[in-house]
Formats: sequence, structure tokens, C-alpha cells
Amino acid sequence: MASLKALRARITSVKSTRKITQAMKMVAAAKLRRAQSQAEAARPYAERMERMLASLGASVAGSPDAPKLLVGSGADQVHLLVVVTGDRGLAGAFNTNVGRFARSRIRELEAAGKTVKVLAVGRKGAAYLKRDYGSRITAEISLAGKKRVEFVDAQEIAARITAMLEAGEYDVCTLIYNRFRSVISQVPTAQQMIPAVVPEGSATEAATGAQALYEYEPNEEEILATLLPQNLAIQVYRAMLENAAGFFGSQMTAMDNATRNAGEMINKLTLNYNRTRQANITRELIEIISGAEAV
Repeated sequence: MASLKALRARITSVKSTRKITQAMKMVAAAKLRRAQSQAEAARPYAERMERMLASLGASVAGSPDAPKLLVGSGADQVHLLVVVTGDRGLAGAFNTNVGRFARSRIRELEAAGKTVKVLAVGRKGAAYLKRDYGSRITAEISLAGKKRVEFVDAQEIAARITAMLEAGEYDVCTLIYNRFRSVISQVPTAQQMIPAVVPEGSATEAATGAQALYEYEPNEEEILATLLPQNLAIQVYRAMLENAAGFFGSQMTAMDNATRNAGEMINKLTLNYNRTRQANITRELIEIISGAEAV
């Protein structure tokens, strides 16, 4: 049985831990509101941009001068996976879920005879994938020193992806991240960025005339040359915002659970402390009474 001193020290330690988890929960909740609003605000623009470029690209996809950001290299052998995770832990299974999803995708591609390269955005994802697929990681990008995600960060990542495509380092690029659904639900998502995916039904709509008609000035090639790099940065930025919102939601839930668990542990330790204290008092009384009767 533990001594009263050890139990008091344990109770004090758990109370200190509970204060920390409570503080982290409140901080995560405050950051979650801002991150969630940013992620939800970015969705309509990013989705509309993606659909518009896919529609525009359908008319120039067969051209020999079609941009690589639209049609890729024309092959399907080397796949680049851009895996977006958090830079910090204490967020439950948030980073692990993305890592498992990416690992499953790597296994599927390699089983099909493809070559896989990984661009890890976030320290936790890189650390997770290094265990089994360290040789596939071509670069690691960490934003741990920044307070919030900014568009310039997404532009830098998009520029790196574009440079790798121009250098012929991959054929297909897929973005993997956690899509924020709610505070307790984040869905691992894979979004193919290069070559661009034409939405289902676009060909039928174009043939029947049901598709929205756009008038472009100047021509499609010049517009694509400007918008495609911007769209790539926007899609990366949206993924990073979704990831940030999901991280803070998962962290808030994890810290709430940790606070509850600490409270339950304090109650159990306090009960054990009281029982031990009562047992010591009873034992001392018995010793005193026994000594008095012996005299």
C-alpha cells in the first residue's frame, strides 16, 4: 500500500496535469473557431475554381501544347503524394489517421507496380512515414514556427510541386489531408491535383449543351498559364486550412478527455488516500488501546 506522502504527491501531480490539459483545451477551442471559419470560407472558392479549370481544360486537354499542370506528363508511373499533417502532437489519432491513409495508398500504388514519392508537409506525418517508407520521402516541410497558416506558405509548396513536375520527377500528384467535418470527425481525403480530374458528367453536359458557358478573354492557353499555378496553391492552401481546423478540433477533444480522465484519477487517488489515512488512524488507536490494556 502506498504511503500517505506518496499519495499526496501523486494527487498534486495529477492536479497540475489537469490544469495543463484544461488550458490546452481552452486554447485549442479558441483557435478552432478561427481555423474552422477560414476552412469553411475557403471551400466554395476552391471548389468552384477546380470545376471551372476542369471545364476549361477539357477543351485544350488534347492539344500538344496543353500545360503540364493540367494534363501532367502523359504517363502514370511515378506518383507524388503530398501528405499534410500537423507539426505537433497531443491531438489524439489525428496525425496517425492521415499517416495510415497515406501508407495504405502507398501500398496500393506499389502493388500496382508504380513508383511512389512523398512530400511531407508537417513533422508528425514525416515521422510516421519514415518508419516504413523513409526512402520515399523526397522533402519535409515544417510550419511549426508559425502561429497560423498563410497563403504564402501554400504558394511555396505549390512552387516546389511545380518545379518537380517541370524536372520530370513525377507523373501524377495527389494531395492527402484530413478534411474537417466536425469537432469529432475528420475524414482522410485524397485529391488528385495533377493531372486535373474532369468532374463526372462534364463530357455529357458539354455534348448536350447543359454545361455552363464561359467566355474567355484572352484565349484559354493564356488564362490557364496564369490560373493553373494559382489553383494549385489554392488547393494546397485549402488542404492546410482543413488540416488546421481538424487538428485543433481533435486536440480540443483529446484534451477534454484527458481532463476528464485526470479528474477521475484524482477522485480515485483521494478515495485511496482517505482509506489509507483512516486505516492508519485505526491502527494507531488499536495500538494505543492495546498498550493501555497491557498496563
